[in-house]
Amino acid sequence: MAIKAAIKGVGGYVPDYVLTNAELEKMVDTNNEWILERTGISERRILKGDKGTSYLGARAVENLLEKTNTKAEDIDLIICATVTADMHFPAAANMIAHQVGAKNAFSYDINAACSGFVYALSTGSQFIETGRYKKVVIVGADKMSSIVDYTDRTTCVLFGDGAGAVLLEPTEAEEGVMDFVLKTDGAGEPHLHMKAGGSLLPPSHQTIDDKLHYIYQEGMHVFKHAVVSMADVSAEIMERNNLGSDDIAYLVPHQANKRIIDATANRMGVGEEKVMMNIHKYGNTTAATIPLCLMDYENKLKKGDNLVFAAFGGGFTWGAAYIKWAY
Repeated sequence: MAIKAAIKGVGGYVPDYVLTNAELEKMVDTNNEWILERTGISERRILKGDKGTSYLGARAVENLLEKTNTKAEDIDLIICATVTADMHFPAAANMIAHQVGAKNAFSYDINAACSGFVYALSTGSQFIETGRYKKVVIVGADKMSSIVDYTDRTTCVLFGDGAGAVLLEPTEAEEGVMDFVLKTDGAGEPHLHMKAGGSLLPPSHQTIDDKLHYIYQEGMHVFKHAVVSMADVSAEIMERNNLGSDDIAYLVPHQANKRIIDATANRMGVGEEKVMMNIHKYGNTTAATIPLCLMDYENKLKKGDNLVFAAFGGGFTWGAAYIKWAY
């Protein structure tokens, strides 16, 4: 029998501090009604103090290990999807592995923005399918507050901090990561990026003065591409696997904007009762949104449920995965 990679557990972590729409009203020219109507977000979590993304990721992995009764030293590989690693190097995944005591794991990061978790899950599943590794942890973690300009009302209302993680293990049953479709179009770079801090524009007084170390997003352009792209790959993954809307237990979409989520669900023919949604309380946590949805809905999932993950991110990157729930 062919080996597949099954999700055998979910963990997550969000910081305690809640940034509400009411608080944002005092910081920038915005209001609760405007934010809710355009994004569906009521509040988001913010990591305060001198802690980075690895702290978020490590807490999510610790939660995962506790829930699955897994020893840290038994983990073979940790992949962290993030755009806000603590530093350019070492990788956030390396720091997470060290913090949780996964001393036998090798680890690395994947940078695919909001599609990062789907990319990382697809990558990690193949290490399991080869038969080489038995326990692979996929982490989606971002401290988006570290790259948000809280004087820019178009972006500061969108993002929050958080982390989620899943454990992949081998199975010979017809379950787990069944299929995936991944896409990239570098022509999207001008519309969603962070200009400075890399080799093209290293940090300088000028880049700081010009606020080039924050997220830059052309909202309407990104919105139009996200709606089409997430819907297209979700429809493609269903068609490739002969799945009708009645066959889907849940759509698990990236939590960027409620209107994008609704458009993807409509294209799939899936009703709102079959859409995982927590954007209202966490905002857009980038690579963490999909695993945080799994954490929040875990007790509603049943063995054999068909799930479709769908995401779209800067770059542009987008993708979908078909998962058959394993527990």
